[in-house]
Amino acid sequence: MSAAAASGRGQPTVMHVRCPDHLPEELYRQVLEQLADLSPVVRALPPAAALVELKGALRYHGTDARGLGEILRIRTVSRLGMDVRVGIGPSITVAATASARTPEPGGVLAVAADQVTDWLAPLPVDALHGIGPRQAEALHDYGIHTVGLLAAVPPALVQRLLGGRAGREAADRSRGIDPRPVVPQAPPAAAAVRRTFPQHTLDGAEVRAALLGLVVRLGVLLRRRDQAARALTLALRFADGTSWEKTRRLTEPSAHDDDLRTAAYRLMDAAGLQRGRLTGIALKAEDLADAGQVARQISLDHAREARLAAEETMDRIRDRFGPGAIGPAAVFRRVS
Repeated sequence: MSAAAASGRGQPTVMHVRCPDHLPEELYRQVLEQLADLSPVVRALPPAAALVELKGALRYHGTDARGLGEILRIRTVSRLGMDVRVGIGPSITVAATASARTPEPGGVLAVAADQVTDWLAPLPVDALHGIGPRQAEALHDYGIHTVGLLAAVPPALVQRLLGGRAGREAADRSRGIDPRPVVPQAPPAAAAVRRTFPQHTLDGAEVRAALLGLVVRLGVLLRRRDQAARALTLALRFADGTSWEKTRRLTEPSAHDDDLRTAAYRLMDAAGLQRGRLTGIALKAEDLADAGQVARQISLDHAREARLAAEETMDRIRDRFGPGAIGPAAVFRRVS
């Protein structure tokens, strides 16, 4: 698949870059530096991918989008000793889907805007960026095996199969509709929240309520930053000056209160506090991922789906009335 001419109407302008798996962080940062030499608009997608907006870069470099992809490959091979897979398209979804279809160890696949529908149509439905295994299974059960078939299904039906937001996104992206811009972002640092107790506490209920409050704050922080945590670290500080810290990996990257709470409670149980006098708690989300690149799996758990819908509503309430406007009853009872 070749790119359109640089000055042509169908010229793709979004580049998605995939590095080899298990890439050391320092080498990943060097790849980002190579991307920054091509365009000022680079969004890091740790641990091994990135997005690049090419609109301003095409005229500056005097080449087309595919040419920039080849330039990047030459530089990473010659300077870093590694190849990359490059997908280029008119949107994030198309570019990311294209990079995943590029054979390893490296190559460039560019899809022009006027070719998107025809290119997407024959692909397996699980090849569409953002469709996870459980979503693909639900679509397969209904006889939808290709992206073209998904695009032909009424969006309302896709919403019933995959859930409201996930269904809307899948229906739009199968038709090549994805208006998200590439927003510059450096590799995200860990997100952390803390609580210090005014007095040393032995109260298990108070500690658990404080931990729940931190979970809610951390979840809101991650969702506002469009990030998801792959791991969670709990740190406890005691009155005698000692401390305890443990990290737990999440089953899949998440910024949802449900998942963060489960991991945090298991970490607290592992601490075995007994009679320890606490002076402070810290909860840190680590190994962060871009939330837009995390496939949202349908759980088939109606109670969980209802909690996720309620979470979106509570976030809107907090945005309008402040962070303390709504939250878990257990936290409010302890505060009162």
